[in-house]
Amino acid sequence: MYTHHVRVHRSEEGLRREEQLAWRIAEVAAERLDPADDVVDMVINRVIDNAAVATASLGRAPVLAARAQAEAHGPSSGGSGATITGSQHRTSPEWAAWANGVAVRELDYHDTFLAAEYSHPGDNIPPLLAVAQHTGAPGEALVRGIVTGYEVQVDLARAISLHAHKIDHVAHLGPSAAAGLGTLLGLDAATVYQAVGQALHTTTATRQSRKGEISTWKAYAPAFAGKAAVEAVDRAMRGQTSPSPIYEGEDGVIAWLLDGPDADYAVPLPGPGEPRRAILDTYTKEHSAEYQAQAWIDLARRLGRERPELRDPSLVERVVLHTSHHTHTVIGSGSGDPQKYDPAASRETLDHSIPYIFTVALQDGAWHHVDSYARERSGRPDTVALWRKVTTAEDPEWTRRYHATDPAEKAFGGRLELVLTSGETVTAEIAVADAHPLGARPFARADYVRKLRTLAEGVLADAEVDRFLDVAQRLPDLRPDELGGLTVTPLADPARTAPATRGIF
Repeated sequence: MYTHHVRVHRSEEGLRREEQLAWRIAEVAAERLDPADDVVDMVINRVIDNAAVATASLGRAPVLAARAQAEAHGPSSGGSGATITGSQHRTSPEWAAWANGVAVRELDYHDTFLAAEYSHPGDNIPPLLAVAQHTGAPGEALVRGIVTGYEVQVDLARAISLHAHKIDHVAHLGPSAAAGLGTLLGLDAATVYQAVGQALHTTTATRQSRKGEISTWKAYAPAFAGKAAVEAVDRAMRGQTSPSPIYEGEDGVIAWLLDGPDADYAVPLPGPGEPRRAILDTYTKEHSAEYQAQAWIDLARRLGRERPELRDPSLVERVVLHTSHHTHTVIGSGSGDPQKYDPAASRETLDHSIPYIFTVALQDGAWHHVDSYARERSGRPDTVALWRKVTTAEDPEWTRRYHATDPAEKAFGGRLELVLTSGETVTAEIAVADAHPLGARPFARADYVRKLRTLAEGVLADAEVDRFLDVAQRLPDLRPDELGGLTVTPLADPARTAPATRGIF
């Protein structure tokens, strides 16, 4: 890896294109490298993971709305179209990226990478798969594109914080998806450079989508970025240009949306010929909840089984979760969001409330992607009473570990301090989730397969799951005509029984 230093440049300085971050990203995308076997295996795992969480969300309103929008657009003239998860229709690739991106993201249940910024790198897969299907690319090209998408998003997330300035994390996804598409299509650096600039320019938005009463847009935001990336690449291939320098310009993203004129970022990127292995530093979710809650769910489940009396709010005086700054201020009581303690809050809000998540996991000794968020569950009196006794506190040591670059030090958990009315204090800590690569039960291929089979129960026929797994596990060797098999068809189409909605399309 080499480090590319990024700072704001005044117009009169004349920053050369080849010295800009967007160009460095484009160079990574334009180099054709065959990924290592363990990287390819992880790509397959994440394709399976995305299918699992998309399957579980097929009947949810945001997914059905996005699907209806996509189905209103037939395949464009440049190819054969792309599949829509759960649908018999094909559509143009940007609309498939949109619909499938919402399905993947709706339950907040796929992979994650956390560093200076947080991200869900699996969001790169829907736009890349859609374009591969539409253009007739082979499986090996799709694999290389996904590897690039992960590499660029992870490298940006390592170095450039967006949330510190209340910019949504999909501002790293637009450029990474554009770069991945460049690799997939074999584009030169000059074309990818323009696409990266356009994708960044059109995907910078505020973090209000993840603040307060969180709306259905939370699932749409990455889908919008993926759709924008497809459109940006199309324009760049037609010779259209983008704002430049998009990162470093005196009126650019860094100067006005991020750290300002005095900013200086050190972005790690692979050098020529270096393998792209960033996907191996990412981690998926065993539980349908914000990633910083994963370890706390595991700790709460264990404590609830070992000490069932801790589930009784009449016996508990207070619970404090000592954790990182990010966990405290984004999904904890440090956010200042009263909605995080509201039994009537949306699922999206409860998903971002560690006091709620910890309480339910403690009381139930389990976590379920639907039942744990049900209104009757969040409104249960004993749950509400205990929930409102749970707060978070920032601990500098856990903040340090959250930002550690050494994988053995990096952690997303914390230390529990639970005080009983008897005066007893129960303490425990957990660094990483059980499913984390360094956790108690690291996820392997069998776990990804089991996750798909579990989430597909009652939604897909067993034969359909087997068919999809056969296709997905042959991904590097798939012919272009076989890529259309990377979708699923449910036993019963939820769109047929869902309330009809109308829009413009």
